[in-house]
Amino acid sequence: MAPEKLREFLMRGAVLCVQLTPFTKDDEVDIEGLRENTRFLIERSKGKPLVLIPTGSTGEHYALTEEERKKVIKTVIDEANGKVPIIAGTGHSGTKVAVELSKYAEDVGADGVMIVLPYYHVPEEEGMYRHFKAIADAVDIGLLIYNNPDVSKVYIFPELMKRIVELPNVVGIKENTPYIPMLYKQIKAVGDKVPILQGRGEWWFAATAILGVRGYISGYVQFMPEFSFELLEAGLKGDWNKVKELMEKIRPYEEFIDKMSRKHGPSTTILPHPYVSSYMIYSVMKKTMDMLGLHGGHMRLPLIDIDEEDEEELRKIVFEELGLRPIK
Repeated sequence: MAPEKLREFLMRGAVLCVQLTPFTKDDEVDIEGLRENTRFLIERSKGKPLVLIPTGSTGEHYALTEEERKKVIKTVIDEANGKVPIIAGTGHSGTKVAVELSKYAEDVGADGVMIVLPYYHVPEEEGMYRHFKAIADAVDIGLLIYNNPDVSKVYIFPELMKRIVELPNVVGIKENTPYIPMLYKQIKAVGDKVPILQGRGEWWFAATAILGVRGYISGYVQFMPEFSFELLEAGLKGDWNKVKELMEKIRPYEEFIDKMSRKHGPSTTILPHPYVSSYMIYSVMKKTMDMLGLHGGHMRLPLIDIDEEDEEELRKIVFEELGLRPIK
């Protein structure tokens, strides 16, 4: 899919699935499980505006070897076989590595690449611009800017974003600021040029759809796609009663995630509230997928799994509160 077509696709509204990477008990990537997860999601999302994102933050890209990362990207692309757009997560703290990964993703058939902000050393604004320009110049596919201060300790403010979106193959912004006024500033600054997507999931999409975000990034869509697309449609239409109803439905699930975060705390973060302080959500989602007959698997250190003693409570929420059913 050409960058301009992908940009138009995202501007119309979409759910972008950040795929979990399933790991076995032996800490190996479960490639066949990944294939089945991908196949399930594509089959259950026919006719809906779905984008798959392998090896993003939710996919624990930082914990994958370069060989594993490439294998996961190629597996998803091969399994999708052109049925849905694929935007591979190829961001890295170093520009040269990010360029090489992005060129690989293009070579194996990705429609675009998602580039998280360069983490570790903090660049100047000119260095940030050159980072994204170097990647954009190296590939002919779409570039999704992942503006996530939680994981990078840096941020692209609106004035710099205006400059970056002038790069011809930028197709959108996955915006993860936890400050709603800043989100609105980004929409007013560049939202007429590229689609701005809510990067913090269902709850944040529900809260900010009125501001003009064109869709959202979801982990839940991996195991309950019907819910995620129903929320997308309601938010884009401005059906706030429906949005409220849907968010109430997942409240017990999100309360359980909060409970697991508290149980396994304290977090080691030094970032202030409201930045993300716990990533136990990934383990909860993986265990949910296992319960449904999909392949969630285990976390890879330094992140950890939830305890077995909590699985029964989660099972009750999944099958009774969310009303999900095993796929097999």
